[in-house]
Amino acid sequence: MNLNQLKNIYFIGIGGIGMSALARYFQAGEKFVAGYDKTATDLTAELEVAGVEVHFEDAVENIPEVCLDKENTLVVYTPAIPKGHKELNYFVDNGFQVVKRSKLLGLITENTFCLAVAGTHGKTTTTSILGHLLHECNVPLTAFLGGISENYNSNLILAGTDVSVVEADEFDRSFLTLSPNLAGITSMDADHLDIYGDADALKSSFGDFSRRIKTGGKLFVKNGLPLSGITYGIEDDSDYAIQNIKIKDGSYIFDVKTPDLWLEKLEFNLPGRHNLSNALLALAMAVEYGCPHQQLAKALASYRGVKRRFSTHVKTDDLVYIDDYAHHPEEINAAHQAVREMYPNKKVLAVFQPHLFSRTRDFIDGFATSLAQFDELLLLDIYPARELPIEGVTSKWLLDKVSSERKKLIDKSQLISEIQKSDAQVVLTIGAGDIGEEVKRIKKALSFES
Repeated sequence: MNLNQLKNIYFIGIGGIGMSALARYFQAGEKFVAGYDKTATDLTAELEVAGVEVHFEDAVENIPEVCLDKENTLVVYTPAIPKGHKELNYFVDNGFQVVKRSKLLGLITENTFCLAVAGTHGKTTTTSILGHLLHECNVPLTAFLGGISENYNSNLILAGTDVSVVEADEFDRSFLTLSPNLAGITSMDADHLDIYGDADALKSSFGDFSRRIKTGGKLFVKNGLPLSGITYGIEDDSDYAIQNIKIKDGSYIFDVKTPDLWLEKLEFNLPGRHNLSNALLALAMAVEYGCPHQQLAKALASYRGVKRRFSTHVKTDDLVYIDDYAHHPEEINAAHQAVREMYPNKKVLAVFQPHLFSRTRDFIDGFATSLAQFDELLLLDIYPARELPIEGVTSKWLLDKVSSERKKLIDKSQLISEIQKSDAQVVLTIGAGDIGEEVKRIKKALSFES
């Protein structure tokens, strides 16, 4: 497949965070870009402003006529699209070139120097830090991000095509389409068991990914993971290790031991040890790529984060409101650690929307334990995403397992009023579903905006 010769790219599921980045990439490359998604969002609105044609009804007659040119059109879809999708079946039945998003990402990056970040947690933040570090060091790169970077207000950094920075997504084994030069693995906790079946199969897939690294390439692994590579860790004996951590005015100040030298008094402004670990992996990969140390230190201090990754929306002496994408027990634990470290002795209210019936079922006890750490809990119904309900798997089942007294099951219509009833000084909304669309309303209510 010659991507340069194609004139039209049609995306089925164009509003997804990964799909919309690819749409932006091809739009910038002067292709005709169009697509379908189930619902209108801020991402689809921004694509439309950029000139991308988007519609929201699954109907073949809505496909732009130019995209019906079989010889010059590539159709891209995500694994979340149901098998009965009319448009997808039309393209398949009529012999169009049809590929998954992951396959296309592999094609785009195969002739670049590729830096890829994998892991069940932390890959979006790490990828965005890495993209920012390389960009600030004037590397000619394209970075495809799984979230909206606060520095660039986009999920795409487009500053050249020699180097690519990508998330290596383990869902549906998508990362096995990539062949990176430098690859990092943040974590290998059990997840996506609806795809893998068990934790051993997931771990095996990460091993397969590590073997996709190009000859002469390098693998970076968090210290303790069962893979061989350049190790990184916090206050340990890793090849890259953070030492002498201090907190000053809400920021981390620390030193980094590398295989060759010490980097002193680096600054990083995202709270949480998990984010500090993410920053270390990005820094290690940028050092091994060849970025100058002084420029890296300056770039790290200027990194502002990813939307919905521990994003602070209200911060006063009396109240703090933070929103986070955490949707796995380990991610909730990390968010809890960050809140307690940055706001010790303050009462914390967590508002959680579980994501997927299967994930809730598979990690029910882990969710119960992680959520019980907060002083107060408001629990929303499970966000189904791509799934149908599973009998007996409900938020009420989860709530009953949480061993705390101040807990309540609510629906979205009660969200603002229940938050306002709380006497908590820190409010934390967490989840990967459409709870993110409630952030503006919550911020407005808590900051008393008109």
